[in-house]
Amino acid sequence: MTSKICAVIDYGMGNLHSAHGALQSVAPDTQVLVTGDPEVILKADHVVLPGVGAIRDCMAEIHAQGIDAVVREAAATKPLLGICVGLQAMMERSEENGGVDCLGLFRGQVKYFGDDLRENGERLKVPHMGWNTVSQGKHPLWTGIADDTRFYFVHSYHVKAEDEEQVKGHGHYGVDFAAAMGQDNVFAVQFHPEKSHNAGLALLKNFLNWDGQS
Repeated sequence: MTSKICAVIDYGMGNLHSAHGALQSVAPDTQVLVTGDPEVILKADHVVLPGVGAIRDCMAEIHAQGIDAVVREAAATKPLLGICVGLQAMMERSEENGGVDCLGLFRGQVKYFGDDLRENGERLKVPHMGWNTVSQGKHPLWTGIADDTRFYFVHSYHVKAEDEEQVKGHGHYGVDFAAAMGQDNVFAVQFHPEKSHNAGLALLKNFLNWDGQS
């Protein structure tokens, strides 16, 4: 019996060790590969697009290494998960670094929280760093995870979606933002499931068991 393969895309911008370890721990029988090889990625059963750092650097590497075409093909053919900046890269455009065009898998923009973000008169720190509840939309990846569960976030920019039907999770930190997006066999989250203890591991396990149907 051949084990399933999950490819974690390595384009030089992501916490790959942490994501790999979390995915492997929830699915010991799945072969989790960290790779930038398009052939390996497109042969995998599941694909993960991680990301940290500045979106301009991420998109520059994605284009330079041809990962944009790989992600688009994966998005059309198999379950694909975006994590943190991986989600932002799937939007249409980010206002970071003066404006950066992204992959456009989801409709909407990535916006800066602002230097004067406030809640009830209190100034909030940016980046948003720490645990925050996520109000769930309907999606198989939430199976077994209670609504309003807390997940771990680290971000200065947030997703403002244009198509509410694509929003599968809402967060709030001074402003409302999309914490999870989904369309067909693509799902992406702003938080770090690999750093979100049991709930994050449950989401990763749901992803590896997901056939891409909503």
